[in-house]
Amino acid sequence: MGGTAERSRGLRPHAEDPGKDRKKGITAGAWEEARALIWAHRRRLSLGLGLMLVNRAAGLVLPATSKFLMDDVVGQQRWDLLSTLAMAAGVATIVESGTSFALSQVLGVAAQRAITDMRKQVEAHVMRLPVRYFDSTKSGILISRIMTDAEGIRNLVGTGLVQLTGSILTALVSLGVLFYLNWKLTTMTILVLGAFGIGLGFAFARLRPLFRERGQINAEVTGRLAETLGGARIVKAYTAEKREELVFARGAHRLFRNVAQSLTGVSTVTAFSTLVLGAIGVVMILVGGSSIQAGTMTVGDFVAYLMFTGLMALPVIQLASIGTQISEAFAGLDRIREIRRMATEDDEDASRTAMPEVDGEVEFQDVTFEYNAGVPVLTHVSFRAPAGTTTALVGSSGSGKSTLISLVMTFNRPQSGRVLVDGQDLTAIKLRDYRQHLGVVLQDNFLFDGTLAENIAYARPHATRDEIVAVSRIAHCDEFIQDFEDGYDTVVGERGVRLSGGQRQRVAIARAILANPRILILDEATSSLDSESEAMIQDGLQSLRQGRTTFVIAHRLSTIRSADQILVLEHGEIVERGTHEELIDRSGRYRQLYDKQYKFERDRFINPGEDFTPEPEAAAIPRAPRTSSAL
Repeated sequence: MGGTAERSRGLRPHAEDPGKDRKKGITAGAWEEARALIWAHRRRLSLGLGLMLVNRAAGLVLPATSKFLMDDVVGQQRWDLLSTLAMAAGVATIVESGTSFALSQVLGVAAQRAITDMRKQVEAHVMRLPVRYFDSTKSGILISRIMTDAEGIRNLVGTGLVQLTGSILTALVSLGVLFYLNWKLTTMTILVLGAFGIGLGFAFARLRPLFRERGQINAEVTGRLAETLGGARIVKAYTAEKREELVFARGAHRLFRNVAQSLTGVSTVTAFSTLVLGAIGVVMILVGGSSIQAGTMTVGDFVAYLMFTGLMALPVIQLASIGTQISEAFAGLDRIREIRRMATEDDEDASRTAMPEVDGEVEFQDVTFEYNAGVPVLTHVSFRAPAGTTTALVGSSGSGKSTLISLVMTFNRPQSGRVLVDGQDLTAIKLRDYRQHLGVVLQDNFLFDGTLAENIAYARPHATRDEIVAVSRIAHCDEFIQDFEDGYDTVVGERGVRLSGGQRQRVAIARAILANPRILILDEATSSLDSESEAMIQDGLQSLRQGRTTFVIAHRLSTIRSADQILVLEHGEIVERGTHEELIDRSGRYRQLYDKQYKFERDRFINPGEDFTPEPEAAAIPRAPRTSSAL
């Protein structure tokens, strides 16, 4: 198919460069996404924050009772207070346990709902992006954006953000109590924690770019792995297993180095946290012990001070873990935002005219198109295809046939000139309305991993079984479907791998017949069929073309001869046009291609009983007329 050559030289796969796109800090876009996300789940987050406050308040009871236990019960022998303190501690523990469970339920559900909603929104947005985006972006990158990047938001609308808020509030309350108990000791403790905070900020500045890069590397590795698994037959056919193994190993090691750097950073923070706790312990032993000796603190005050210090220091230490998780969440939001900011086809359709009905007249007016600036693929192409007629496109590989078809399907837009349908410029028509009237049968037809019936009814999911069977008979699908044990309920496998190429193509033809389009695209529609199978479904194709505007890219003589007009393209220009007979009589480029590529097929179909020996010109490729890309 000529389009392969055109696309390969026009659109090169886009690979994200993690090193080039490293960003310091959190972008404004990520903040905006985070604010919108938090606002959307504000009720659950508010409820979670309330539960968190109750939970942390209950957690303060036990350290508070320790002072009374040491000073009043033990020190002053007031044993009557023992049961009261025990009851207070018990009730506080029950409240703390209950609120912890409720917190995980409330915020856990909120997080999973947010992740699900985000995945749905990103998938819906991606599927509405222009086709050119899919041509230049690996599927693994898109899968990572939809599935992996959304995972991180659990730390914004789940327990992460609420825990962060609760930890800060707990630390502030504990700090107030500590100042009350011993302001000198507390000042020294704050200095130690301040040094920790500075180190923590420096660590996060180094870790954020690593988290962002990790998502990109993971997407690239996943994308390549998906390609390798999807092309397993090609890999094995060319004994390229070792080569793919090395490609994957390089990607896996890039990911490993990133993770190792991240782990080193997190481990450094954790080790520093341990040093901070040790330093605080040393300070409390020295200063606290001296205060008890001087009589400015009681033993109960000191025990309470120890416990409240733990309540203040532990949340600060937890900031390392929570902060890392939130940094990952922001990195994922940043990548998601990059995609969500791209204009979709629906956005472009908002200002366009509706087109509920289509007759099918297609006209190109001086159309020029190029994938890369300065490298035209189509140049000043003009023709008219009246409604209900068949237009065949022929030409050598890279002549522009598939690009012309992509313009008809609105997958691309011309750089200059106009493509009209029923006299209306396609740039002014809603794409969704127009594409509802399109039907396609391609050379490499894509089938989904579902049943035969589901694949045939893909364009009309609510079609009845009788309608599915009827179009299957026209496309001669029923001849092989009835041989399957499960019939129309047979699962075809990923990309239809359990069917032969000819069977997949017949299913695609049945799918197009059921869609009942006004404009039909047949791009090498019979290329995977042998001569016998092709002859069997020619009547199906003829029936499919009746009353429809049809564009055909084919090398089969039987398909091209019946076309109402044939356009011969070379180097992106129409060099000849007319019917088969008219072009043969002109003895121009079409006649050259016809004699070179079709003489064997012509004699085979017209005089099948004769012992035919190809002439020297045709004998150059006597065994491969079906796979040639000349027409």
